[in-house]
Amino acid sequence: MHLIVMAAILAIAWGLRYTWTPTEPTVWLNAPHSRLHQYWERTLTVFLLPPLLLFTSAIAIIWMGPHGRMVWVGNDWFSYALAIAFLGVAAVYWCQLAGSGWQLLKQVRTYPIVTLNDTQVRLLDLSAPYIAQIGFWKPELVVTTALIDTLSSEHLEAVLAHEQAHYLYRDTWYFFWLGWVRQITNWLPQTEAIWQELLMLREIRADRWASTQTDPLLVAEALLSIVQSTPVFADNICAAFSQLAPIDRLDRRIEALLTCLEPLAEDRSLYSNWRSWAWCSIAFLPFVAVPFHN
Repeated sequence: MHLIVMAAILAIAWGLRYTWTPTEPTVWLNAPHSRLHQYWERTLTVFLLPPLLLFTSAIAIIWMGPHGRMVWVGNDWFSYALAIAFLGVAAVYWCQLAGSGWQLLKQVRTYPIVTLNDTQVRLLDLSAPYIAQIGFWKPELVVTTALIDTLSSEHLEAVLAHEQAHYLYRDTWYFFWLGWVRQITNWLPQTEAIWQELLMLREIRADRWASTQTDPLLVAEALLSIVQSTPVFADNICAAFSQLAPIDRLDRRIEALLTCLEPLAEDRSLYSNWRSWAWCSIAFLPFVAVPFHN
């Protein structure tokens, strides 16, 4: 019976990911910020709900154990071992990701601290223009000497505002967990496509917040100057202004900057909106099977 439950959950998870299609940018780029909220919520739901269902079903199976019967069908050790294996692999992936992130953060903290436009940053002597928040809940802002030499003071202020948005929204922390989900569910359809969409929405949100602190044209010009620079660090605990990306993503970021310039009223965090998490109750459906186990 446990195998039937697992097969049903797998079918639901597969179907949720398979049926996802990105919304055309014209639908929400010129719309109020609430439309971007809705699109973010839909994309995040499709990304997180399938792995949450897999986790809760594995926990429910381990809770019920390999013995006994469920309704009229007996259980066996195979489904029990499969659930343990899934959670074990997920734990190993988390340890690897957290370990590599911690080592990177320790490396970053060896860089000298300088003050740039009243902001303390870690200075990296590198010939490539680069700036990024690196860390977990309280990341470090890393800036290369080439970036300081490349950008004017006005453009540098715009880029710092963009990175400040990443800090305020705790993007490095949340995307550390989302990156872990990406690793353990990369066998589900469209995982990478949805991940890239979330990254793009994260950058658009930071661009829009920066545009409320400075001239949005400065943000767009800085984006054109350095967005295609080679990444210096992996993106598991990194929120960088510049990254290698398809040209259409660059176009979408610039269009979002120039077409939706109204203030970000009540846009404190897309993560804090209770509606974003209301669907989480669906992930607990596998626990409904527990009372039917004898």
